[in-house]
Amino acid sequence: MEKLSYAFENSTSAWSTYLQQIDRVAPYLGELGCWIDTLRHPKRALIVDIPLQMDNGTIRHFEGYRVQHNLSRGPGKGGVRYHPNVDLNEVMALSAWMTIKCAAVNLPYGGAKGGIRCDPFALSESELERLTRRYTSEIGIIIGPQKDIPAPDVGTNSKVMAWMMDTYSMNSGTTVTGVVTGKPIHLGGSLGREKATGRGVFITGREMARRASIPIEGARVAVQGFGNVGSEAARLFSEAGASVVAVQDHSATLANLNGIDMAALTRWQQQYKQIRDFPDAQEIDGEAFWTTQMDILIPAAIEGQITRARAETLSCKLLLEGANGPTYPEADDMLAARDIIVVPDVVCNAGGVTVSYFEWVQDMASFFWSEEEINARMDKIMTDAIVHVWNKSKEKSCSLRTAAYIVACERILIARKERGIYP
Repeated sequence: MEKLSYAFENSTSAWSTYLQQIDRVAPYLGELGCWIDTLRHPKRALIVDIPLQMDNGTIRHFEGYRVQHNLSRGPGKGGVRYHPNVDLNEVMALSAWMTIKCAAVNLPYGGAKGGIRCDPFALSESELERLTRRYTSEIGIIIGPQKDIPAPDVGTNSKVMAWMMDTYSMNSGTTVTGVVTGKPIHLGGSLGREKATGRGVFITGREMARRASIPIEGARVAVQGFGNVGSEAARLFSEAGASVVAVQDHSATLANLNGIDMAALTRWQQQYKQIRDFPDAQEIDGEAFWTTQMDILIPAAIEGQITRARAETLSCKLLLEGANGPTYPEADDMLAARDIIVVPDVVCNAGGVTVSYFEWVQDMASFFWSEEEINARMDKIMTDAIVHVWNKSKEKSCSLRTAAYIVACERILIARKERGIYP
């Protein structure tokens, strides 16, 4: 079968990592294997030019993307990323991982992703709003509550989602709250959404630690990334009796073998937008983060962080992928050889898209649930998903990642097969 490739692809690219993951699951798919090229080809990729008048009157052009990887199981679902390194390769991979993620936790969505190559922190709020509104207008031809539902990702937040929802609504002539998720509560957002991804990391970590006989109380936890995901996961592990001994973000790497006070660090981060200069921990070299003595590692920043070399030195017993695609395939092999359990991103960080699904459902019905109801529903979906993946890994004698891909790919390809090819 011919595989999709691009001139800019290389062995360490996000899309290449995804393709290698698909190759690894192919032998387990039986008669569904004849449909697997469906997963190697994005359904649709849109590249848009975004002219922006800056506050000083000059005109700059930014490049934006929206990729819909697979829509066999439902409308596309995936975030919008504002970051200087955004490119088509990355967005394709992120959309593909969303396809797998939604299927792995059995949500009725396909995978999509979007982004703009920019530094959002270098833009004023008015420039950011104009950038968002023009981007939304440009991709408006392929998004919609029954087509493709964007959400926040790196560099975006609920305010950006409000601008996107308003722009789409103005162009549609009616208020369409369900076109995006991760919105402010008073615009149809869901309670529990902001903390959902980090909560899901904790839930899947708790369930896997129980099965692997790794006690959480007293465990040493290291967290890379201290945004919504990393900070919430760290807080929940700390409340469960673990000690967070190392934290890294874009500004610094902190370590305290006696445990870092998560409440104090969170207050510091919220005030200064970084963890650097936090007084109750030692600042260490960034690379030293990976050699810290730890029992549980939570990479919750961006993709491509765990290389084979880093995998060789990790002391953790359990690795919880709060970020998308943080581990290279060759690092996966090394972790497996060292009996380090990896809970893959497509299940581990699916709490965010799960509560996004709840938000979408609530918007469609104009009926909203309490945070307790949302957390209980999410806990059940996440627990069921990790148990299903665990059982599949035992049945097939494979890693949790391969098991998650088997579960997801079977669901996607059965849908593809039963829908057939039109015309």
